[in-house]
Amino acid sequence: MIQFINVHKTYPRQINRSPAQHALKGISISLKQGRTLGLIGQNGAGKSTSIRLIMGYMRPDQGKVIVLGDENPSPATRRHIGYLPETSSFPPNLTCIELLRFAGRCCDIPNNIIAERSDELLNQLGIRDDRNRRLSEYSKGMQQRASFAAALIHDPDLLILDEPMSGLDPIGRAEVIELIHDLRNQGKSILFCSHLLDDVAHITDDVAILHQGHVLYNGSIASLCSQQSAGSEMTGITLQDAFVSVVQGYRP
Repeated sequence: MIQFINVHKTYPRQINRSPAQHALKGISISLKQGRTLGLIGQNGAGKSTSIRLIMGYMRPDQGKVIVLGDENPSPATRRHIGYLPETSSFPPNLTCIELLRFAGRCCDIPNNIIAERSDELLNQLGIRDDRNRRLSEYSKGMQQRASFAAALIHDPDLLILDEPMSGLDPIGRAEVIELIHDLRNQGKSILFCSHLLDDVAHITDDVAILHQGHVLYNGSIASLCSQQSAGSEMTGITLQDAFVSVVQGYRP
Protein backbone atom coordinates (compact mmCIF):
# COMPACT_ATOMS: atom_id res chain seq x y z
CA MET A 1 0.00 0.00 0.00
CA ILE A 2 2.85 2.38 0.89
CA GLN A 3 6.52 1.90 0.09
CA PHE A 4 9.43 4.26 0.69
CA ILE A 5 12.59 3.22 -1.13
CA ASN A 6 15.77 5.07 -0.09
CA VAL A 7 13.90 8.38 0.19
CA HIS A 8 15.75 11.66 0.71
CA LYS A 9 14.09 15.02 1.26
CA THR A 10 15.80 18.36 1.99
CA TYR A 11 14.15 21.71 2.61
CA PRO A 12 16.40 24.36 1.00
CA ARG A 13 17.94 27.20 2.93
CA GLN A 14 15.88 30.37 3.01
CA ILE A 15 17.37 33.87 2.87
CA ASN A 16 18.03 35.26 6.34
CA ARG A 17 16.55 32.15 7.89
CA SER A 18 17.59 28.66 8.94
CA PRO A 19 20.06 26.60 6.87
CA ALA A 20 18.96 23.72 4.65
CA GLN A 21 17.12 21.04 6.60
CA HIS A 22 17.72 17.40 5.74
CA ALA A 23 14.34 16.03 6.77
CA LEU A 24 14.72 12.46 5.43
CA LYS A 25 18.03 10.72 4.85
CA GLY A 26 17.52 7.60 2.77
CA ILE A 27 14.59 6.01 4.59
CA SER A 28 12.97 2.76 3.51
CA ILE A 29 9.70 1.70 5.14
CA SER A 30 6.56 -0.08 3.99
CA LEU A 31 2.93 -0.60 4.93
CA LYS A 32 1.41 -3.80 3.59
CA GLN A 33 -2.22 -4.32 2.71
CA GLY A 34 -4.43 -4.96 5.73
CA ARG A 35 -1.72 -3.94 8.22
CA THR A 36 -1.39 -1.00 10.57
CA LEU A 37 1.87 0.91 10.94
CA GLY A 38 2.67 3.34 13.72
CA LEU A 39 5.02 6.12 12.60
CA ILE A 40 6.68 7.45 15.75
CA GLY A 41 9.48 9.83 16.59
CA GLN A 42 10.37 13.06 18.33
CA ASN A 43 9.42 16.45 16.93
CA GLY A 44 11.47 17.08 13.77
CA ALA A 45 12.13 13.39 13.16
CA GLY A 46 10.57 13.46 9.67
CA LYS A 47 7.02 12.20 10.32
CA SER A 48 5.18 15.18 8.81
CA THR A 49 7.48 15.19 5.78
CA SER A 50 6.73 11.50 5.25
CA ILE A 51 2.99 12.15 5.33
CA ARG A 52 3.31 15.05 2.86
CA LEU A 53 5.18 12.75 0.49
CA ILE A 54 2.53 10.04 0.81
CA MET A 55 -0.23 12.53 0.04
CA GLY A 56 1.64 13.87 -2.98
CA TYR A 57 1.99 17.39 -1.58
CA MET A 58 5.70 17.25 -2.42
CA ARG A 59 8.16 14.98 -4.22
CA PRO A 60 11.28 13.28 -2.86
CA ASP A 61 14.68 14.59 -3.89
CA GLN A 62 15.91 11.03 -4.29
CA GLY A 63 14.30 7.61 -4.02
CA LYS A 64 10.73 6.50 -4.58
CA VAL A 65 7.45 6.85 -2.70
CA ILE A 66 4.91 4.36 -4.04
CA VAL A 67 1.32 4.66 -2.83
CA LEU A 68 -1.33 2.16 -3.93
CA GLY A 69 1.02 1.06 -6.70
CA ASP A 70 1.42 4.62 -8.04
CA GLU A 71 4.75 6.46 -7.81
CA ASN A 72 3.10 9.79 -8.64
CA PRO A 73 -0.30 9.72 -6.88
CA SER A 74 -3.05 11.13 -9.08
CA PRO A 75 -6.40 12.56 -7.92
CA ALA A 76 -7.94 9.19 -8.82
CA THR A 77 -5.46 7.43 -6.52
CA ARG A 78 -6.10 9.86 -3.67
CA ARG A 79 -9.81 9.00 -3.78
CA HIS A 80 -8.82 5.70 -2.18
CA ILE A 81 -7.03 7.47 0.69
CA GLY A 82 -8.65 8.81 3.84
CA TYR A 83 -6.50 11.55 5.38
CA LEU A 84 -6.96 12.94 8.87
CA PRO A 85 -4.58 15.91 9.30
CA GLU A 86 -3.11 16.84 12.67
CA THR A 87 -4.92 20.21 12.62
CA SER A 88 -8.39 20.52 11.14
CA SER A 89 -9.37 23.60 9.14
CA PHE A 90 -13.00 24.06 8.16
CA PRO A 91 -15.00 26.82 6.42
CA PRO A 92 -16.62 28.39 9.51
CA ASN A 93 -20.17 28.50 8.16
CA LEU A 94 -20.39 24.81 7.25
CA THR A 95 -22.33 22.40 9.41
CA CYS A 96 -20.93 18.94 10.03
CA ILE A 97 -23.41 17.27 7.70
CA GLU A 98 -22.57 19.81 4.97
CA LEU A 99 -18.88 18.99 5.39
CA LEU A 100 -19.57 15.30 4.88
CA ARG A 101 -21.73 15.97 1.82
CA PHE A 102 -18.94 18.08 0.34
CA ALA A 103 -16.28 15.45 1.09
CA GLY A 104 -18.44 12.69 -0.34
CA ARG A 105 -19.26 14.55 -3.54
CA CYS A 106 -15.56 15.29 -4.08
CA CYS A 107 -15.15 11.52 -4.35
CA ASP A 108 -18.20 11.08 -6.60
CA ILE A 109 -20.18 9.25 -3.90
CA PRO A 110 -23.96 9.15 -4.61
CA ASN A 111 -26.08 11.27 -2.27
CA ASN A 112 -27.95 8.30 -0.82
CA ILE A 113 -24.66 6.58 0.09
CA ILE A 114 -23.34 9.83 1.61
CA ALA A 115 -26.48 10.04 3.77
CA GLU A 116 -26.12 6.42 4.94
CA ARG A 117 -22.40 6.72 5.65
CA SER A 118 -22.84 10.08 7.43
CA ASP A 119 -25.48 8.69 9.76
CA GLU A 120 -23.37 5.63 10.55
CA LEU A 121 -20.11 7.51 11.13
CA LEU A 122 -21.57 10.36 13.17
CA ASN A 123 -23.34 7.84 15.38
CA GLN A 124 -20.08 5.91 15.92
CA LEU A 125 -18.21 9.12 16.70
CA GLY A 126 -20.87 10.43 19.06
CA ILE A 127 -21.78 13.67 17.24
CA ARG A 128 -24.92 12.65 15.32
CA ASP A 129 -27.15 14.94 17.42
CA ASP A 130 -24.86 17.89 16.55
CA ARG A 131 -24.71 17.25 12.81
CA ASN A 132 -26.62 20.45 11.93
CA ARG A 133 -24.52 22.75 14.12
CA ARG A 134 -21.88 24.94 12.52
CA LEU A 135 -18.38 23.55 12.82
CA SER A 136 -17.20 26.91 14.19
CA GLU A 137 -19.35 26.17 17.26
CA TYR A 138 -17.73 22.78 17.84
CA SER A 139 -15.16 22.16 20.55
CA LYS A 140 -11.70 21.01 19.43
CA GLY A 141 -12.56 17.42 20.22
CA MET A 142 -15.82 17.59 18.25
CA GLN A 143 -13.98 19.12 15.30
CA GLN A 144 -11.53 16.23 15.43
CA ARG A 145 -14.40 13.75 15.30
CA ALA A 146 -15.97 15.61 12.36
CA SER A 147 -12.63 15.55 10.54
CA PHE A 148 -12.37 11.82 11.17
CA ALA A 149 -15.83 11.30 9.69
CA ALA A 150 -14.84 13.32 6.60
CA ALA A 151 -11.75 11.12 6.17
CA LEU A 152 -13.92 7.99 6.21
CA ILE A 153 -16.98 9.10 4.25
CA HIS A 154 -15.80 7.52 0.98
CA ASP A 155 -14.84 4.19 2.62
CA PRO A 156 -11.13 4.42 1.66
CA ASP A 157 -8.78 1.45 1.42
CA LEU A 158 -5.85 3.36 2.95
CA LEU A 159 -6.05 5.62 6.01
CA ILE A 160 -3.45 8.22 6.99
CA LEU A 161 -4.16 9.30 10.57
CA ASP A 162 -1.97 12.12 11.89
CA GLU A 163 -2.44 12.53 15.67
CA PRO A 164 -6.06 11.32 15.56
CA MET A 165 -6.47 11.59 19.36
CA SER A 166 -5.65 15.31 19.43
CA GLY A 167 -8.15 17.24 21.54
CA LEU A 168 -10.23 14.19 22.46
CA ASP A 169 -11.46 13.51 25.98
CA PRO A 170 -11.15 9.96 27.42
CA ILE A 171 -14.56 8.91 26.09
CA GLY A 172 -13.72 10.29 22.64
CA ARG A 173 -10.38 8.48 22.63
CA ALA A 174 -12.07 5.20 23.52
CA GLU A 175 -14.63 5.66 20.72
CA VAL A 176 -11.94 6.46 18.16
CA ILE A 177 -9.78 3.52 19.24
CA GLU A 178 -12.79 1.22 18.89
CA LEU A 179 -13.50 2.64 15.43
CA ILE A 180 -9.89 2.12 14.33
CA HIS A 181 -10.03 -1.47 15.56
CA ASP A 182 -13.19 -1.96 13.50
CA LEU A 183 -11.46 -0.51 10.43
CA ARG A 184 -8.46 -2.77 10.93
CA ASN A 185 -10.77 -5.80 11.21
CA GLN A 186 -12.34 -4.76 7.90
CA GLY A 187 -8.92 -5.12 6.26
CA LYS A 188 -8.14 -1.42 5.92
CA SER A 189 -4.47 -0.41 5.73
CA ILE A 190 -3.69 2.25 8.33
CA LEU A 191 -0.73 4.56 8.90
CA PHE A 192 -1.05 5.93 12.43
CA CYS A 193 1.13 8.82 13.58
CA SER A 194 1.02 9.76 17.26
CA HIS A 195 3.08 10.81 20.27
CA LEU A 196 0.76 8.76 22.50
CA LEU A 197 2.70 5.51 22.43
CA ASP A 198 0.17 3.62 24.54
CA ASP A 199 -2.38 4.24 21.78
CA VAL A 200 0.13 3.17 19.13
CA ALA A 201 0.79 -0.06 21.03
CA HIS A 202 -2.93 -0.86 21.27
CA ILE A 203 -3.77 -0.04 17.66
CA THR A 204 -0.88 -0.92 15.36
CA ASP A 205 0.75 -4.16 14.21
CA ASP A 206 4.13 -2.62 13.35
CA VAL A 207 6.10 0.53 14.13
CA ALA A 208 8.69 2.59 12.32
CA ILE A 209 10.89 4.75 14.55
CA LEU A 210 12.13 7.91 12.83
CA HIS A 211 14.95 9.93 14.35
CA GLN A 212 16.80 12.82 12.74
CA GLY A 213 15.63 11.70 9.31
CA HIS A 214 16.74 8.07 9.74
CA VAL A 215 14.74 4.90 10.36
CA LEU A 216 16.07 3.30 13.53
CA TYR A 217 13.58 0.43 13.57
CA ASN A 218 10.85 -0.94 11.30
CA GLY A 219 9.01 -4.06 12.36
CA SER A 220 6.62 -5.55 14.86
CA ILE A 221 6.15 -4.05 18.32
CA ALA A 222 6.65 -7.46 19.93
CA SER A 223 10.05 -7.91 18.25
CA LEU A 224 11.12 -4.39 19.21
CA CYS A 225 10.24 -4.90 22.87
CA SER A 226 11.88 -8.31 22.88
CA GLN A 227 15.13 -6.93 21.40
CA GLN A 228 15.31 -4.11 23.93
CA SER A 229 14.61 -6.35 26.91
CA ALA A 230 17.23 -8.95 25.87
CA GLY A 231 20.32 -8.76 28.03
CA SER A 232 18.73 -6.26 30.43
CA GLU A 233 17.09 -6.61 33.80
CA MET A 234 13.83 -5.15 32.51
CA THR A 235 10.86 -7.47 32.01
CA GLY A 236 7.55 -6.63 30.40
CA ILE A 237 9.11 -3.72 28.54
CA THR A 238 6.60 -1.30 27.00
CA LEU A 239 6.70 0.41 23.62
CA GLN A 240 7.50 3.66 25.45
CA ASP A 241 10.52 2.02 27.15
CA ALA A 242 11.70 0.46 23.90
CA PHE A 243 11.35 3.73 21.98
CA VAL A 244 13.38 5.68 24.54
CA SER A 245 16.06 2.98 24.56
CA VAL A 246 16.40 2.95 20.76
CA VAL A 247 16.53 6.76 20.41
CA GLN A 248 18.95 7.27 23.32
CA GLY A 249 21.19 4.51 21.98
CA TYR A 250 21.44 6.06 18.52
CA ARG A 251 24.94 7.10 17.51
CA PRO A 252 25.19 8.95 14.14
